[in-house]
Amino acid sequence: MASFVEISRYNLIPLSFTSLCGCPCRLLSYNTMSLSRSPTTHKLKPNLVFHGSEPLFRVRPTSIHVNRRLIPAVARAEPESIEESNANEEFNKGHVLPEAKDPLSELQDKSSQLRKRIVFGLGIGISVGGAVLAGGWVFTVAMAAAVLLGAREYFELVRSSGITAGMTPPPRYVSRVCSVICALMPILTLYFGNIDISVTSAAFVVAMALLMQRGNPRFAQLSSTMFGLFYCGYLPCFWVKLRCGLTAPALNTRVGAGWPYLLGGQAHWTIGLVATLISVSSIIAADTYAFLGGKAIGRTPLTNISPKKTWEGAIVGLGGCIATSVVLSKILSWPASLLSAIAFGILNFFGSVFGDLTESMIKRDAGVKDSGSLIPGHGGILDRVDSYMFTGALAYSFVKILIPLYGV
Repeated sequence: MASFVEISRYNLIPLSFTSLCGCPCRLLSYNTMSLSRSPTTHKLKPNLVFHGSEPLFRVRPTSIHVNRRLIPAVARAEPESIEESNANEEFNKGHVLPEAKDPLSELQDKSSQLRKRIVFGLGIGISVGGAVLAGGWVFTVAMAAAVLLGAREYFELVRSSGITAGMTPPPRYVSRVCSVICALMPILTLYFGNIDISVTSAAFVVAMALLMQRGNPRFAQLSSTMFGLFYCGYLPCFWVKLRCGLTAPALNTRVGAGWPYLLGGQAHWTIGLVATLISVSSIIAADTYAFLGGKAIGRTPLTNISPKKTWEGAIVGLGGCIATSVVLSKILSWPASLLSAIAFGILNFFGSVFGDLTESMIKRDAGVKDSGSLIPGHGGILDRVDSYMFTGALAYSFVKILIPLYGV
């Protein structure tokens, strides 16, 4: 049951006109009051009350009785009429009102997503484990492919509306060239062993291309492109240096003693292979334990960059990372001391957290949840490798500098 006051013939205000009706015990099905504006005083005056399209009774503007009844009539707007009017307005605008989701369908969607995450997670884990064990060109080419996909996702994030609102993105041809350069860096690292000159030369060429472009070059273009070369290209090269560059044999590793001769024998198990396996396993443990700990006891947010991460989850993840590092060090007989294994676990944990938060900051500014949709149930490639970006450099520095320095 709707009641309206017509103001200036166009705007309708929902009202209850029970007090204006001649018979208070009977509600009118559709009542409207016509108001007119005085040309001299600019005040609204009630003229006529309609029932549907037929005039019901005329209101005298000088009647004090009507004015007293008009104010409480406006105050008693019917909630049902308001809701009905809003619903009709949404329908007329073409908006579809949200429908309640079926709990059974939500449960099926969650279980489907969980199955996808498990299946593709196992597939990724087996593939990465095989590439790490193979080493050499197999590991390097796999790393280059991941770098190419990650670089493309990064430059697409840079070009997103959330980031471009505050900066000018680099031209698309520069983004594509930088993605190819990033993919070539791991291969050059394996071939030359050091890519400092190559990285510097590539950065110089890209900077000149940006500065000499038509229009108005911006510093934001240069900074985002240089960070892309560093983040997506230079940092992953340390994993190649760690796995393939540290060729000293891990003589005390019992696993290597029984390794098949056709697959390289005991010489295949180097310090680089052992350190890479421990580092990768520690990062996986840190992410897993942090997720489970945050779900179980997480209460205090870790940072505004990623609100779902909590201090409780981070502490549980740190414990799981250290425990994994210590257990694997005992199995693989490296590093030799317990203190070194604990320090290696702590280093891996902080590297993984910092890499995760860095990628979360990029996605937050871009206004997206995932960096891409390459991996079903997991998002983009950057969503899976963000924890490994800085960890390779830290692990390589630990093995290359601290272990020989202290003899542990």
